[in-house]
Amino acid sequence: MRRTVCKALKGSLPAACVAASLMSTPAGAAPPVMTGPAAPDASQSDQAPQGVSEGNGAFGFLDTISRSNTMLGDLWGLRPWLSRYGVSLTLQETSELLGNVNGGLRQGFEYDGLTTATLQMDTQRAFGWKGGTFNVSGLQIHGRNLSADNLGSLQTASGIESDRATRLWELWYQQKFLDEDRLDIRIGQQSIDQEFMGSQNAGYFVNTMFGWPMLPSADMPGGGPAYPLSALGVRFRVRPTDALTFLAGVYNGSPSPSDSGDPQIQNRAGVSFPMKDGVLAIAEMQYAYPSLNTLVQADETEPLSRLYKLGFWYDSKRFDDQRVDDTGLSLADPDSSGTPQTHHGNYAIYAVADQMIWRDYEEPDRTVNVFMRAMGTPNEDRNLIDFSLNAGITVHEPFMHRDDDTFGLGMGFAKVGSRASALDKDTGNFNGTYYPIRHSETFVEATYQYQLTPWWQLQPDVQYVFNPGGGITNNDNQRAGDEFVVGMRTNILF
Repeated sequence: MRRTVCKALKGSLPAACVAASLMSTPAGAAPPVMTGPAAPDASQSDQAPQGVSEGNGAFGFLDTISRSNTMLGDLWGLRPWLSRYGVSLTLQETSELLGNVNGGLRQGFEYDGLTTATLQMDTQRAFGWKGGTFNVSGLQIHGRNLSADNLGSLQTASGIESDRATRLWELWYQQKFLDEDRLDIRIGQQSIDQEFMGSQNAGYFVNTMFGWPMLPSADMPGGGPAYPLSALGVRFRVRPTDALTFLAGVYNGSPSPSDSGDPQIQNRAGVSFPMKDGVLAIAEMQYAYPSLNTLVQADETEPLSRLYKLGFWYDSKRFDDQRVDDTGLSLADPDSSGTPQTHHGNYAIYAVADQMIWRDYEEPDRTVNVFMRAMGTPNEDRNLIDFSLNAGITVHEPFMHRDDDTFGLGMGFAKVGSRASALDKDTGNFNGTYYPIRHSETFVEATYQYQLTPWWQLQPDVQYVFNPGGGITNNDNQRAGDEFVVGMRTNILF
């Protein structure tokens, strides 16, 4: 259950947003990231957001609540005081009520929520050390899990669903080098979904897989170092030209200290810091246009923005076979040892594209953007999912003068590997009874982000899941019917 992207500005891929995605330090906020006016950071002045004056008294923030970037304004003077020392504090609450009204394991609604706290320090402002950023963030996860309780789907309905816990999320230091900050290095506890594999437009959606894709969620040990987990490692980013950026990282092979059981329970508080458990290596190339320093003449039309990514990951751990045991028998065979055959290493390749296809040149915030992300692996013997795809379209300012609103329509597809499907067939054959054979799962989602105030966002959402779980049975031992999920999410920046 992972999800996150950088969504800092109103348009999905205006030139400034592309530049920011390549150059700025991500805020480290847990998914989902609000798309309205940005939260305060350590570089802001000691005044209320956007220069709004705070009222007096304990409830003085109410005087400017409709104009402030944050609900609680300057937090009774805490934010300006921290800012003097180069420190920013971001608090965000995401709450949602989602329900399954058709098909799946059972029908019903459930609530879940996520509170994220992030502290960042600009070392130059704090004590004169140029180019450094220190980041620490924590999560408080509450509520229940609709996908596990009601849906049984592979592609989980919400990017904030996870085990209830209060946990450390990220703890890292980043240092910039060279002119124009063309090189930076980050070291520490990191959630790689914050920088790798992300699509800027996909991040407006609620379903998990628009953030952290289905393939690594199913195939990486522990689901990979992505929300709500992270792993120790080091990441390098270099920008040899204005348009081209390379990212590469090396992390512990699993975010969990144990290969058995729920990885979130094995590392419940996020402070296990497992090491010496294989290596996860990931690399990504990014091409953006228009890029930083791209010039547009006064009489020229601004080009439609685009951002393309190509990457791969490799994990050196050993992976269980999806069908056979260590003697070569099917794991469904009554004579099987029950111990899967293992294989050394695992990898996948992926591609991401974000493309603006239309802009209203009289109202530049009005844009239409498309996105696509595909990921695949040839190692079907050790992977539950061998291919996943996300694609969709987003419309910014779908109604005139609703500058910060976004409508999105997207889809997700996950294909179950042939070896996992073969094990399902073996199970039916050996048991002599009906047993569902999993093949693929597809969902579509329509969502609308409505910006009530700069700090408050409402998001009605609907999803329809075809062949949930790839083809599973419900509690009546019948094939689970297609699911219709409806709900409402709210994001509040305190």
